[in-house]
Amino acid sequence: MNKGVPAPLCWLNGEIMPMARACIPVSDHGLLYGDGVFEGVRFYRGRAFRLSGHLRRLRDSAAAIGLMLPLEQGVLETAVADLIAAFGAPEGYLRLVVTRGVGALGLDPASCKRGNVFIIAAQMALVDEAERRRGIRAIIAATRRLPVDGLDPRIKSLNYLNHILARMEASHAGAQEAILLNGRGHVCEGSADNVFIVREGALLTPPVSDGALDGVTRGVVMALAARAGIACREATLTPYDLYTADECFLTGTGAELIPVRDIDGRAPRQCPGVVYRELQARFQALIQRETAA
Repeated sequence: MNKGVPAPLCWLNGEIMPMARACIPVSDHGLLYGDGVFEGVRFYRGRAFRLSGHLRRLRDSAAAIGLMLPLEQGVLETAVADLIAAFGAPEGYLRLVVTRGVGALGLDPASCKRGNVFIIAAQMALVDEAERRRGIRAIIAATRRLPVDGLDPRIKSLNYLNHILARMEASHAGAQEAILLNGRGHVCEGSADNVFIVREGALLTPPVSDGALDGVTRGVVMALAARAGIACREATLTPYDLYTADECFLTGTGAELIPVRDIDGRAPRQCPGVVYRELQARFQALIQRETAA
């Protein structure tokens, strides 16, 4: 661990402990079958950013897979605040996970009586600041996004295998991110972020119906664009649209906003572009306002 960087902590079923000491049983269906849901949450100046939106999506994801959340929202809010205070650093990342719980071997979750809940607090940077200033390299992955009629992209489940495989493709290609397509060849999202492009002054992002996650940061950026007078809409996109874009950038809780300088060897006309710089400034200002004491 680097000097000055706090060790990751974990809130597990009501107890805060070092993450290295936190354990769940090997018979938990979250581990055995990826049966559970999660949220990633940023905190700044000791306060969680857009926590209510994340908890609402967690509740909806759980409801969509028939998973009863074992804790009320108020308990989760208190747990988040307590964990941030114990972590000590003013900024960081939280991973909130709810598993189906301990049960018998086999896919039927009927024997799982109560889910496990844990929240990890750590510091995470998907890219360093130098990469954020100059933009990252991306590829379009051969691995396809799970079809929306098989698993609704609004559900943040623990099954991320196809995203992991896509991210491995990016690493093998010397890129920092992979962009996934759906079965029709339309752009969905990055391995852990939403995709935006700028074309003739308009900001475009794939719709959820094409396989994009309904990201919290995605929604924030679209709202900021509207306030800035930037035309913004959902649109079905193809690799051609990425290759010929004026700008391209990624958004997400972990990513925040990251410009893309290269997609499969094709460079957008600007990186970082005018629209990205405007929205990045507005995003940082919003964080300052919403996390002020």
